[in-house]
Amino acid sequence: MNNESEPLIEFLCTAGDKDVIAEPVPAREVMPEWFKRLPPVDKSRISTSDNALTVKRCMPFLDALMAGWILPLPATVRIDIKDEGRKVDCGWDFDRTLVSNHHSYQVAGHPAQPRPPCKFHNFWNIRTPKGYSCLFIPPMNRPNGVVEIVAGVVDTDEYTSLINFPFFAIAQDGLYTLEKGMPLVQVIPFKRSDVAMQGAVRAETEEEALARQKIARSTSAGEGWYRTQARGER
Repeated sequence: MNNESEPLIEFLCTAGDKDVIAEPVPAREVMPEWFKRLPPVDKSRISTSDNALTVKRCMPFLDALMAGWILPLPATVRIDIKDEGRKVDCGWDFDRTLVSNHHSYQVAGHPAQPRPPCKFHNFWNIRTPKGYSCLFIPPMNRPNGVVEIVAGVVDTDEYTSLINFPFFAIAQDGLYTLEKGMPLVQVIPFKRSDVAMQGAVRAETEEEALARQKIARSTSAGEGWYRTQARGER
């Protein structure tokens, strides 16, 4: 149940698409299977010189994995990559267009070229409260090896229409099937600020160096500094 005091992000679709296309879910609810199976500690390495902790105990990794929402692929898509990535043909199990092409001149000089820019069609209208935008990125720590979404920011409090997602096919030549429900885009809402943050580049002070070293040692000792201190949790 939503807390009325918290900002609400809404994902709206047509009545005909409801319960047909894959639905958005909080990222924390769709953890990768390999991550679920990974133990927090590799017991086979406890006697070695390292600390035997796995990435399951790495809070920066975990927080990125669980941030925001996941927009899944609405229906199954087959991608045929040919001519060293220069040609991408797609088919899908849906009654509307799921994939189309951008023109290469629109991304002239992009490192992904000569791979052509394509786009996934999205059927969810994403809305946020006044002053909130959304960052759209490839799902963090969830590479699929076949396609990679191009990151973008949209002011979803004002642009209340469908947002499509440009991508590049990054796999080697071959025929690939992307199943319905596959994590496609990670959506991270954030509050825009009128306050500009200035930057500074300098050498650290002796006090700052000591603080950094203390944090590094506490983290290596498994004391969980990142979560208990940096995030203010107890």
